Amino acid sequence: MPRIAGINIPDNKKIEIALTYIYGIGRSLSREILKEAAINPDQNASELSAEDILKLKDVIEKNIKIEGELKRQILANIKRLKDIKSWRGLRHIKGLPVRGQTTRVNSRTVRGNTRRTVSSGRRKAPAPK
Repeated sequence: MPRIAGINIPDNKKIEIALTYIYGIGRSLSREILKEAAINPDQNASELSAEDILKLKDVIEKNIKIEGELKRQILANIKRLKDIKSWRGLRHIKGLPVRGQTTRVNSRTVRGNTRRTVSSGRRKAPAPK
């Protein structure tokens, strides 16, 4: 099982898909990485040589923010929005949808207003003793 950026890559998947197991790498970025490293995207992850894995590690470490570094950057961006009291920052503070979704009817889960549906108005008869 190859290990890239501290993440175990699954053996039985094609390398194009297996790279997406790393936080911050999607399909299109995976294709770009493989093109830059000159690796066949249809190859299984188990078929990679040690040289190929080193090429992938080099390309990823040089050019791309992934895992912890990316998560820290995202948290810093949200903190900045909160500090300057922008509209998006205030929505983050209040725990409401940030990207313009309507909140009048839907968005119960974001607001913490989850209701249980009632199947029938009648109560079941108590079990005999």
